[in-house]
Amino acid sequence: MTIDQDSLMRAAAFEQVRKLGEIHDHLTAKELKLGFIFENERIPLVNPQRGIFKPRQMQFLLSIKTVFPKAGARVWYDDQREVHRQIYEGDETVGYAFMGQNPDSADNRWLREAFENQIPIIYFLGIAPGRYQAILPVFISGWDAKALKASVAFGLPDYDTLVSPENVLERRYALRAVKQRLHQASFREAVINAYNGRCALSGLPETLLLDAAHIISDKDEKLGQPVVPNGIPLSKIHHAAFDAHLIGIDPDYKLHVAERLLVQRDGPMLEAIKRLNGTTIHLPNRLKDRPDRDRLAVRFERFKMAA
Repeated sequence: MTIDQDSLMRAAAFEQVRKLGEIHDHLTAKELKLGFIFENERIPLVNPQRGIFKPRQMQFLLSIKTVFPKAGARVWYDDQREVHRQIYEGDETVGYAFMGQNPDSADNRWLREAFENQIPIIYFLGIAPGRYQAILPVFISGWDAKALKASVAFGLPDYDTLVSPENVLERRYALRAVKQRLHQASFREAVINAYNGRCALSGLPETLLLDAAHIISDKDEKLGQPVVPNGIPLSKIHHAAFDAHLIGIDPDYKLHVAERLLVQRDGPMLEAIKRLNGTTIHLPNRLKDRPDRDRLAVRFERFKMAA
């Protein structure tokens, strides 16, 4: 194995993960199990039982993984619980716990070698039980044998750039991009799950065609938090209509269609939207997941102003 061959295999792995990201909103064990193909050989992307992974065919570490723990399940490593908080509250890097207590074990040596050689790797970051966002490239930016922890720096969000950020400003910029992506992925996952994977207006059950629409934009510091009561799962067209104030939802969950659509006559798609007028949205089973009435009231005022 040469460094050049490792780089070629790494590029093949990165390309496979990027392709998966174009097809799937999140990755599961099913997608990760496929691995990637290099010179007619299938090579794994992860070890299902361990978070630190180097394929036997490669010289350096390929991926790290953080599991999102199930409710009530045992948290084995601090980073399972802490990594999301670190990403949202941090400004440069996040911590990644060693495997076990021996810094010289194979897994932890792989982290050290990736740190010493500044190898670009893939971070499969858990966003829900059994579901991951693939973030790449990331770099091991520190290795502490006493603390039994490595530091992870996120690479610049440019697929053609596989070099570690050179300074504080670049690291902060890269982390902000990850924050935004994680916010969107976690929010979408929580909102769509709360409604059992269906559009709250049409009942459409295909999650690939659903967005998690904010009732109040996340630009609003007071009401725009990424919480389920501030979100509604909508199909792409219903989301566009909601954002354009062509569909409104009042605080009693009643739907209102703008007059400019009601007076038009133009085929089944428009008629399906018009028929929503006066109906109520589909609500999640749990009361605490239902759209917040105060947020709906604020948003509905904007709908009326746009009429």
